[in-house]
Amino acid sequence: MGHLKTILKDDGCLSNIISITNTCIDLGFWPSHFKRFMMVVIPKPNKQSYDFPKLFRPIILLNILGKLIEKVISERLQFLTVSNNFIHPSQLGGLKFKSMTDMGMALTHIIQSGWIKNFSTSTLTFDIMQFFPSLNHCLLTLILKKAEFNNCIVSFFANYLVDRKTNYFWNSFTSPLFDVNVGVGQGSALSPILSALYLSLLLYILEKCLKNLKIPISIILFVDDGLFISQSRSFYISNCHLFCSYNVISNLLKKFSLIVEHSKTEVFHFNRSQDVFNLPPLNLSPIGGTII
Repeated sequence: MGHLKTILKDDGCLSNIISITNTCIDLGFWPSHFKRFMMVVIPKPNKQSYDFPKLFRPIILLNILGKLIEKVISERLQFLTVSNNFIHPSQLGGLKFKSMTDMGMALTHIIQSGWIKNFSTSTLTFDIMQFFPSLNHCLLTLILKKAEFNNCIVSFFANYLVDRKTNYFWNSFTSPLFDVNVGVGQGSALSPILSALYLSLLLYILEKCLKNLKIPISIILFVDDGLFISQSRSFYISNCHLFCSYNVISNLLKKFSLIVEHSKTEVFHFNRSQDVFNLPPLNLSPIGGTII
């Protein structure tokens, strides 16, 4: 880390990094040695057993120079994305100047605004399983075109996403190199903005579907963690809205090569009354979930 800070303080080194970045974008080319990366498999802490792959977290180790160049490209994509206004306003993750604090403030405002109208607020949280490793490269390239990035950027990512190779490190075991044809590296500076772009198209389609079905629901997304918000004077009505919305998002995610991790889905109700009240269960089992 000390060597990296020294490099970044050198104007000549920074100029060379920017020059390499510009050349890569202009040529639509990402060098092959930046496409080789290591994946260290680390067990998630405090689990009773480790019998399933999802109980481990793959950590991507990337080439340092490649990471710096990706950081420069990421900054440019952030600027261009804001300029063309493609990111859906419900996406609060993976973007500069937006954070989990913004998500909390937005939810608090919605809840308190509902109380003024004597509405209770019901929320359903969901998580997209193995999100970063599951992004479809062909679809991501098409989304970049849909977002109206220029041909140089689209060509660059068409090359950036192909012919990638990795090997696993798990304790003392090291796998041979193998091809990686899906996903983006979770340690890459480009992953947050690419994920926001990937899901923005889904959010626009979801918004249209819910409108056509006349389901009065709001959604907030923080990268791969989603939150449906329903307001009503009846928790039963809110549960119906949440059920329908969850069904729509589950089916829509499959078309984007993604799936909901049902075991992490939760429901929370917010009511201004201080009285004890019985909450109706939300049965998601018909669409693969559980009774919560």
